[in-house]
Amino acid sequence: MPPSYSQPLPQDPHSYAGTSPARVSHLDLDLTVDFATRSLAGRATWRLLANQPATELVLDTRDLTIEQVELFDATGNSTSAAFTLGQADAVLGQALHVPLAPDTTAVRVSYRTSPTAAALQWLEPAQTAGTEPFLFTQSQAILARTWLPCQDSPGIRFTYDATVRVPPHLLALMSAENPQTLDARGEYRFRMAQPIPAYLMALAVGDLRFAPLSGRTGIYAEPGTLPTASHEFADLEKMVAAAEELYGPYRWERYDLLVLPPSFPFGGMENPRLTFVTPTILAGDRSLTSLVAHELAHSWSGNLVTNATWNDFWLNEGFTVYFERRIMEHLYGAEYADMLQVLGRAAMQETIAEIGVASPDTHLHLALAGRDPDEGLTEIAYEKGCALLLTLESLVGRPRLDAFIKEYFARFSFQAMDTATFLHYLRAELLDQEPGLESRLNLAAWVDGPGLPPNAPPVASRRFEAVDQELGRLAAGEAPASLLPATAGWSSHEWVHFLHGLSDSLPVERVAELDAAFQFTTSGNAEILAAWFPRALRAGYAPADAALENFLRHVGRRKFLVPLYRALLATPDGLTQARAVYAQSRPNYHSVATGTLDAMLDTRT
Repeated sequence: MPPSYSQPLPQDPHSYAGTSPARVSHLDLDLTVDFATRSLAGRATWRLLANQPATELVLDTRDLTIEQVELFDATGNSTSAAFTLGQADAVLGQALHVPLAPDTTAVRVSYRTSPTAAALQWLEPAQTAGTEPFLFTQSQAILARTWLPCQDSPGIRFTYDATVRVPPHLLALMSAENPQTLDARGEYRFRMAQPIPAYLMALAVGDLRFAPLSGRTGIYAEPGTLPTASHEFADLEKMVAAAEELYGPYRWERYDLLVLPPSFPFGGMENPRLTFVTPTILAGDRSLTSLVAHELAHSWSGNLVTNATWNDFWLNEGFTVYFERRIMEHLYGAEYADMLQVLGRAAMQETIAEIGVASPDTHLHLALAGRDPDEGLTEIAYEKGCALLLTLESLVGRPRLDAFIKEYFARFSFQAMDTATFLHYLRAELLDQEPGLESRLNLAAWVDGPGLPPNAPPVASRRFEAVDQELGRLAAGEAPASLLPATAGWSSHEWVHFLHGLSDSLPVERVAELDAAFQFTTSGNAEILAAWFPRALRAGYAPADAALENFLRHVGRRKFLVPLYRALLATPDGLTQARAVYAQSRPNYHSVATGTLDAMLDTRT
């Protein structure tokens, strides 16, 4: 018999459900989507785990109107139930307490969402790529409770069925088995047979069409976006096959993408069976599709084996970044993956410098109790976690590490994992088999120490070395136009590295020459624009101002917004300008972005 690694999971500080004697096992959801009132209304029926001697069910809610609660027994008979709502907390919301009868097998909650529900983004037609309104959800980290009364902890999993009614000319999609064509009545039924945590609950409604890419992959997008997206993601099936070759079978049946309007706050969200992605990765040359590889990798690290609490977030993202780059290396070669490693390491170093090298927020295992877990969604979890696995790879070799990771995903499929249990498993299955290995890895410094440990393997890119040569020529006084032959065929990553490598003190005349040679201001590539605009602002290059304002008005991806507003604030009249742009742009942003930007712009004097 294989050894047991089960340990009691830690209490989740971000969910009231940890105090619940009852656990849920299945959700039957019935919702009506009302664009006029910007609300969802319906019923959530929670089937309880059997054989629980439970007298109370506790669910997480935030800004929900609870209209009625009913208890069901095994024969389907229902009775109205008393319920109470706990004290409201700005981050956690309110606990919904439901006393249970001895024969209760299910609890139904009838409810309505608020028009300002933090997970829901309601878009007018002008905010989309078409002529119809749009709705999408973003449940991570603890926003599912704003559109669904649930046990909103990543350590609690459930299956679900759903019926969703929408305007008949719109298509509804969920993180479940999805339709590929419109229903004339506007009524859609969904099924998710694999258990998921609440943060992976997802809903989108809009003027959407579907294009298949293979027997198990395809693209949903607004009609005007679909052809471009289908071309950009043509290698999707190859990505899934590469991932399976590395770490075992894909366990979710289909893998489809939904390209959302530009206000989506993240690059992507790994909702099972239906990854949500930003249109900012539609570069035209497939150079930004590593983001899709990242979200695909979450089908193993995160969706299959899930962080038990948000303090353990690195177990999702560190493995996923490592896995993403292995997929990209498999498809496009080691030199391509090397560029991603260098860019990621640089982003992590910037984060460490910003947070503070001694800050406990640079530990892998976090202490987020009393804070919004979004504060832990930084490059530390992603890139320091990846760097730990790169260090382990350098010590034991790829074959041994790959075997370990593949077995890890298989053994803990559809389970939650906390840091202590993972470390126990790592030691038993890998480190303890070689005397002195844990000491050479310096594991404690990685997990519970600040900054980047000194034994992290260096990362380098031959293709970036070629970029650095062109930067050297530019610094030596050569005209930007003279660099044109050498830059032909550069990927987005090389251009971003080039822009990051420019001197911070470039005079406006030099910036103008660069723009004339390479047309940065009019680029259609969001990554290039996001790297270019801070350079233009720093130099006072006015011809880029209108393009920057247009970008900020239409793009809601937080990764871009925060550094761009910060760069704007660093200019002489930046506060006034930033607030003016933000006042116009804020309705286009999701609450995940406005929560950060409100504090950045409203507290400055």
